[in-house]
Amino acid sequence: MARIDAFLKLGLAQGCSDIHLAVGIPPMLRLHGDLMPIKFRDLGSSELEEYIFEILTEKQRELFERGSDLDFSYVSGDKGRFRVNVFRKETGVGATFRNIPSEIPSMESLRLPEVITRFCDLHQGMVLVTGSTGTGKSTTLASMINHLNATRSLNIISLEDPIEFVHASKKSQVVQRELGTHLPSFAEGVRAALREDPDVILVGELRDAETISMAMTAAETGHLVLGTLHTTSAVKSIDRIIDALPADQREQTKSFLSHSLHAVMTQNLVKTADGRGRCAVLEVLVMTRAIAKLINTEQTHQIAAQLLTGKDLGMQSMDQSLLDGVSQKLLDPDDAYRYAVDQKKFERFVTDTTILPSAEFG
Repeated sequence: MARIDAFLKLGLAQGCSDIHLAVGIPPMLRLHGDLMPIKFRDLGSSELEEYIFEILTEKQRELFERGSDLDFSYVSGDKGRFRVNVFRKETGVGATFRNIPSEIPSMESLRLPEVITRFCDLHQGMVLVTGSTGTGKSTTLASMINHLNATRSLNIISLEDPIEFVHASKKSQVVQRELGTHLPSFAEGVRAALREDPDVILVGELRDAETISMAMTAAETGHLVLGTLHTTSAVKSIDRIIDALPADQREQTKSFLSHSLHAVMTQNLVKTADGRGRCAVLEVLVMTRAIAKLINTEQTHQIAAQLLTGKDLGMQSMDQSLLDGVSQKLLDPDDAYRYAVDQKKFERFVTDTTILPSAEFG
C-alpha cells in the first residue's frame, strides 16, 4: 500500500471532499467546504515527492519531471477512488485528491430540480452544467448519465479529464474515455465519437473554440450533448460560447444557441442547515422563444429577468433557489447569503451579523 493512502484513508473516515498535500504545512482536509489541518508534522519537499512518486506511472513521472501538471484518477489500497491533480509550486510539489464516492448518487438524493429529468428525455441538442471548480458539476452529470443508463437503451460516450465515477452498463452501453489516456483532446474525442454511433456524448469541459465547435456539430446532427463550462451564471455561459468562437461565426453561433441549446444549469454547493454537509443549489435556464430572441438580438443581459417569470417551465434564478432552501430550513442562511446575487434579500435570515456590510460601507 502506498504511504499516501494513510492520509486518504483518514480523509475518507472524516467524510471530507478533498485532501490537500503541500510542502511546508501539514496535510489539509476540506470538510463541508472548510479547510482544516490534520494533526501531523509539516511535510518536507523530498518526503512529499516520494509519497507522490509512489502512485505515478512511469509515463506520468516523465511528464511531471518535464514540468507538466498531472490530472488522473487513483484507487487507493482501501478502494477509495480519487481525482488527483499534482503540481509544482515555489516551495516544492503539491497535490489535491478529490474523493469520488463509490456509489453514483441519484438525482433525487442530490435534490436536483425535477425539470432535470426532462432534460434527460431529450434526443438531441445541448444541455450545459456550469459553475466554478468544486461546485459538483461532475456529480450532477454522473447522476444524469446514471439515470439515462438505467432508463433508456442508448450508446453513451463520456469524454472525461480524468474518469471519475465509473458507470457499469445497464440498459445503455456507457463508454468512458479519458483525456491523455484514450484521446489527445476533447475536440478529437468528440470527432471520434461521431464515428461511433453515439446517442449521447458527454464532454467533460468545453474549454476551447475547437471543442465547442465540434460539440455544436454533434448537437445539430441528432445527438444529445451534455457539457460543462466554468461559468457562474446562465448568461455568462451563453456569452462565453458566443465570444469563444471566431467573429465571422457569430451569427451562426447565436442561431445554434437559440435552436439547439435546451438548458443551462449553474450550480453552487451551499452548507446545509445542520452544518453536516453541503447540497447543490441551481440556477436553471430553459430555452424559450423569448430567450432565443434575446440571444439573436444580443440582449443576453435581459435573460436574468426571464428566469424569474419562467417558474412553470422549471426555471429559477440562483437567488430563488437559495431563498427556497433557506425558507425550507435546508440551507445555512449565512452561507446562502455569501452565494446570493442580491444579498439584501437575505440579510434578514443571517445569524452571524459580522458578515453583513457595516453601516459605513453598506
